[in-house]
Amino acid sequence: MLKPVFRSGETYAIDPEISEQDALSYWTGANAGCLVIEEKGERLGTYYLKTNAQGGGAHVCNCGFITAPNSAGKGVARAMLADALTRAKAKGYQAMQFNFVLSNNTRAIDIWTRAGFDIVGRLPHAFKHPKDGMIDAFVMFKTL
Repeated sequence: MLKPVFRSGETYAIDPEISEQDALSYWTGANAGCLVIEEKGERLGTYYLKTNAQGGGAHVCNCGFITAPNSAGKGVARAMLADALTRAKAKGYQAMQFNFVLSNNTRAIDIWTRAGFDIVGRLPHAFKHPKDGMIDAFVMFKTL
């Protein structure tokens, strides 16, 4: 599920040529919890949950989400977010932050906003999208 998303270069600021091993390390790396959502043996989505920063910033977590193309519109991202928020609170995090939400990812922005996330920063022309050219990225934040 990671490979086609990373290869497309359309949603994550990751080298599209990343090796499979490095992609797995990125997604499941140190201090990251990873969850895969399946239905009848079919993978619908995955997310990771990890500490966003160390030291004085360790009370804020970060997540990354990927949904399978065939799960679009089925509420998978919303379900994963609800699970991530529950797990984050249980782990004692006080806030959740998305560091780099692409401004053209309107579905994600809508889901995160409806869940109470605010856009707290805009990074102008921070991402070179393969189809849309230079686009902004948002930092989104929610107190838990």
